[in-house]
Amino acid sequence: MTNLKALMERREELRQNMETLVSTADTECRAMTEEEAAQFDAAENELRAIDATIEREERTRGVSNLPAPTAAEERAAAEESAFVDYVLGRAPELRAGEQNLTMANNGAIIPTSIADRIVTAVRDRCPILSGATIYRVNGTLKVPVWGKANTTHDIAVGYQTEFTELTADSGKFTSVDLNGYLAGALTLIGNSVENNSVFNVTDFIINQMAEEIALFLEKELLNGTSGKATGALSTPTVVTAASATAITADELIELQAQVKQVYQANACWTMAPETFTSLKKLKDSNGRYLLQDDVTGEFPYRLLGKPVYLSDNMPKLAAGASAVLYGDYSGLSVNLREDISIQVLREKYATQHAIGVVAWFEFDSKVTDSQKLAVLNMKSA
Repeated sequence: MTNLKALMERREELRQNMETLVSTADTECRAMTEEEAAQFDAAENELRAIDATIEREERTRGVSNLPAPTAAEERAAAEESAFVDYVLGRAPELRAGEQNLTMANNGAIIPTSIADRIVTAVRDRCPILSGATIYRVNGTLKVPVWGKANTTHDIAVGYQTEFTELTADSGKFTSVDLNGYLAGALTLIGNSVENNSVFNVTDFIINQMAEEIALFLEKELLNGTSGKATGALSTPTVVTAASATAITADELIELQAQVKQVYQANACWTMAPETFTSLKKLKDSNGRYLLQDDVTGEFPYRLLGKPVYLSDNMPKLAAGASAVLYGDYSGLSVNLREDISIQVLREKYATQHAIGVVAWFEFDSKVTDSQKLAVLNMKSA
């Protein structure tokens, strides 16, 4: 390898020679002679060459000092390569056995490293899932909730008199049970991807599956389904609008006040795009719009100081609809089972010239802290 110290010394020598040539001409109040100019240009060219060499050497040293991939990273890379080979039909029998592609009746189960990337992408795309309190427990999960033993009994703190007995009282723990409900998503990929050398098969499948699962989970975590998962809109903290089709600024202020100050730090608004459009027209008593642009760029709009999220899964303005959700998403608990089963189905969709990717997972959700979430219900017809 080039001697970096010697290069730096030669560079300094050239720089000093160039300064001497310029200084001599300046002192004598004249232009450089042809010989001096030639010496200056030669020194400058050599200095630039040395700088380029030093830069390359430093880059080389930087690359050589990069940490070697861990065993887990090497395993993940091998699994991804085997997975792509299997999807594209390149020697699936050999690669499946080598790289943790478990063969099932209808296809191969995707390695855990790729399945984990799908779950991560889902969390990135779905704000309510990212903000919710996540558990990963097989079987029934009991989330303890503290409250009053009844309408009159709770732990009491107050002034006391010396030598006077304290009256013992107590609240009690109840529990919210989170189970696991089976859900599935199917994505079809055309076999034509095999002919596209620049097509990233793994990223495409991860993004497609994440999109399908994200849309489903967002819908369930907001609305829920009777007899299955329960959504955030089921919170018992409710404000009822005076109209079936319109929302006032006063109602939004009242809704925001339902969430205690201690839970306001991470609170946000969630509503349908149509509701958002209606609220954009609301003004305060001074004629200023309540929805303000956020100059930080973190969120497109803020309402009463809090970010606004839009979701097509939120109910639209209609009689009896839960049109606006406000609060901290962590008031919703989600039990997302760790064992996610994702399979590639090559033969099943061969007649459609396609490959199927199916995901099975189990989850449940319930509101476990209603103090963090409040909903605006429209007036019933």
